Amino acid sequence: MTHAVVLAIAAAMSSYATFDRSFFPNSHAPAVTAAAADERVAAGDVSLGRDSVIIKPLSIPTSPLASRAPIVHMVVEGDTLESIGRQFNLPWRYIVWSNPGLRMPLKVGLPLKVAPVPGTVVVVRRGDTPAGLAAAYGVDVSTVLGFNGLRGPQLTPGSVLVIPVDPAQGPNLSTGVPADHIDPGQFLCPIAGAQIIQQFGPTSFAIEPPFGGYLHFHTGMDLLSGYGTPIVAAAGGKVTAAGPADYFGIRVEVTDSFGLVEVYAHMSQVAVAVGQELQQGEKVGYVGSTGLSIGAHLHFQLEVGGMPTAPGPLIGC
Repeated sequence: MTHAVVLAIAAAMSSYATFDRSFFPNSHAPAVTAAAADERVAAGDVSLGRDSVIIKPLSIPTSPLASRAPIVHMVVEGDTLESIGRQFNLPWRYIVWSNPGLRMPLKVGLPLKVAPVPGTVVVVRRGDTPAGLAAAYGVDVSTVLGFNGLRGPQLTPGSVLVIPVDPAQGPNLSTGVPADHIDPGQFLCPIAGAQIIQQFGPTSFAIEPPFGGYLHFHTGMDLLSGYGTPIVAAAGGKVTAAGPADYFGIRVEVTDSFGLVEVYAHMSQVAVAVGQELQQGEKVGYVGSTGLSIGAHLHFQLEVGGMPTAPGPLIGC
């Protein structure tokens, strides 16, 4: 009697296992042949060898995900726009872009907004929408929403958002075209191949006025070129001034897409109008010798918050 019960149970288990395997055809493990014992082979997610059977480990990231929150950097003694940019691996123009109205020189303890990625930090104003911000900064609405974890079109005035941009393109003009399509993030030489005859900084040239505690200081870069030579925009932006000015003579001012002001001075003639948007490399005027000038040349000046700033290298000079 006991023998019969055991045989019945064994038969039932055998039929259940057969049913189970046939009902879930993909649930059984792949067959392992004798070759797997002699050679290291892979069978599904299992690595087989003569002496071991090892389950392949899953690849799990161990480093923390980069934060998407805006950064606040407190200015310390010795900080410059360039050093802050290096600290966060961003071109220094991006620091200016995230802090409209920034005044120079930097003051210790000043809080500066910094984007965690190439892009800009914006404070939402009343009436702002994701679509409007996307259009203003030349990105997709999905980029504004997704990067900031937003789920709807309603924005809270005073909230702080990050607008990431492609560093290979940089910001767009309001027309939707890239502002700096030739050398994104760089300043193009306004006169290709021109010789720089005077750099930014203190000088012994007595015609230069006092500035920054120096008796004579040159607030821009002088490029030697013939009278009437075309001058092009070093970076794209909007024309915010054009015409005569005392020291500069005939000049054009372009507020670029990052918020810096480019001044093209001592011109013979302007080629743009106030309010006009320019791409990098478009003509702004012609070389002259108007204003406080000795001989035909271009005085190119860069300003942050109304203060002259060294522009750094000009690509193509």
